[in-house]
Amino acid sequence: MSSYAASLRQELAARAVEFARTERLSFRRSHAEFGSLVFLPDWERMRHGNFHPASFRAILKRAIWRKRLGKALTVPERLQSCDDQHRLCELDSCCSSDALLMNIFCHPQARKSSTVLGMLGLCETAVPIFGWRARVPLRDGGSDRTEVDMKFGTLLVESKLTESSFESCAIERMKGYREFEKVFRLSELPRSRGQYHCYQLLRNVLAAHAHNASFCLITDCRRQDFIEAWFTTLSAIRNADLRVRCKLLTWQELSEALSPSLQKFLARKYGIGRDVAALAAPVGY
Repeated sequence: MSSYAASLRQELAARAVEFARTERLSFRRSHAEFGSLVFLPDWERMRHGNFHPASFRAILKRAIWRKRLGKALTVPERLQSCDDQHRLCELDSCCSSDALLMNIFCHPQARKSSTVLGMLGLCETAVPIFGWRARVPLRDGGSDRTEVDMKFGTLLVESKLTESSFESCAIERMKGYREFEKVFRLSELPRSRGQYHCYQLLRNVLAAHAHNASFCLITDCRRQDFIEAWFTTLSAIRNADLRVRCKLLTWQELSEALSPSLQKFLARKYGIGRDVAALAAPVGY
C-alpha cells in the first residue's frame, strides 16, 4: 500500500471512530493490518453510519441502489470482533469509495444540481447506475465484463479514495482489447515486469471511447499519486476529442457544489472540505 493510501486510510479510520462515538452509531473494528472501521446498519431506525441520512433514505427507496448495500467486501479484511453475524460488506467500510460516491450522487439535491452537472460536463440530470457493465469490445468478438463504478447519463465515473493503486494488467491481456492501440500511444503508457500500470484508467477510457461517452476520475486531493497517474494516462490518449471528454475532479472540488448538510457530513467523516482543498492546487477537469 502506498504511503498516500496508508495515511489517508488511518485518517479516515480515526474520523470514523470519533463520528461513530459522537453519533452513537454501531461499528466494529476491522483487521488491524488494514486500519479500517465497519459501520453496522440500523434498519429499525433507517440509518447507517456510513451514509448521509437523505442519501441513505434515497438508496432504500430504489431497489437497484439498495441491492448495492449487500456487495461483499472484495479485500481479505475481517472483523476483529465476531460477536455478531453481520456480513462484511463493501459499503459498510469507512474507507469505501463506492459508499462515498453513493453518498453524493444518491442525494436528491446533488444529482439535480446544475452546478454539479456543470462540473461534470453534463447538460441534464439522470438516474445514476452503480456498477455498470460497460462491455468494452475485445478482439475475439467478446467483451470485457468488469464494471464501471457509475454511469451518470453520458458520463462514466471511476471513484477512488484509499485504494492502493489503479491495478495492473498483463501486456498480452491489454492487447486483447480491440481498440487499445487505436486509443493510446502505447510507448507513453507506464509499464514494468510485463504489465501495464493503471489498468482501471485504461479500461474506463476504452469504455468511454466505445460508447462515445465522457469519463471522469473522482479522487481525493490528498492522493497525489493518483492525480499524477491520471495525467500520465491522459497524455497518452491519441484522439484530442476523447482526451477532452476525459476529466478529473477531486472530492474536495465537488463538495463545494453540494448542500450545506452534505458538506458538513463529508467534512466530519472524510475530512473533505475547503480546509483540506486549500492544501492542494485545484485540478479542475
